Amino acid sequence: MMTATELQVTEYQCQTHLNIYDSPQCDRLATQAAAGRHLQVLSTEDSAIEVCLCEDDYPGWLKISDIAELVVATEAYQAKFVAEAEIRNLVPQVIAFTQIAMQQPNYYLWGGTVGPNYDCSGLMQAAFASVGVWLPRDAYQQEGFTPAVAVTEVLLGDLVFFGVEKATHVGLYLGEGCYIHSSGEKMGRNGIGIDRLSEQGDEVSRSYYKQLRGAGRIIESYEPQRRKGHKG
Repeated sequence: MMTATELQVTEYQCQTHLNIYDSPQCDRLATQAAAGRHLQVLSTEDSAIEVCLCEDDYPGWLKISDIAELVVATEAYQAKFVAEAEIRNLVPQVIAFTQIAMQQPNYYLWGGTVGPNYDCSGLMQAAFASVGVWLPRDAYQQEGFTPAVAVTEVLLGDLVFFGVEKATHVGLYLGEGCYIHSSGEKMGRNGIGIDRLSEQGDEVSRSYYKQLRGAGRIIESYEPQRRKGHKG
């Protein structure tokens, strides 16, 4: 078992699902790392380890007690190229992932990317990761990553974005004016549900439709920008 002083700025793999927090206090979930994910250790403190997840460049803090769940990666993470045509062929599997997730008992978990409980962008990331396609972590990052698509031209598997000044919510388009998403208790269903891109839907659908920003299409898998030992 490694200790904090033995950790170096190098690459590790998670042996189990781990919570990643947004500060060294580790009291607010930022994201989650599924078993098998790679991360870089950037620094250590008495009670927490500063890390960066390799697949999506997402920073955060790991509890010091979770050191035992890390092993040195035998190979550095390398993003795989996935052609746009292949992504289109994988869309039915992506949709199936979200629909299966919806059938499990779940609730909206801020920072959730590991089932059964997801936040909005965590569900999108997990669904595409299940077929080997990585997206950035947060809704506004996913919006910036995807080429914009007119809502009138949205296709199965496109992402739909909501928010005022920036994207704060995201869903997956299912066709026939419907999308699936994980939404919170204040403006949603406190879990995964299906809503309509229309003023004619129920109260939840209408509330999101008022903040509809547009749509984006996944045409590639995210390629990490960070380099080993560099926090830029």
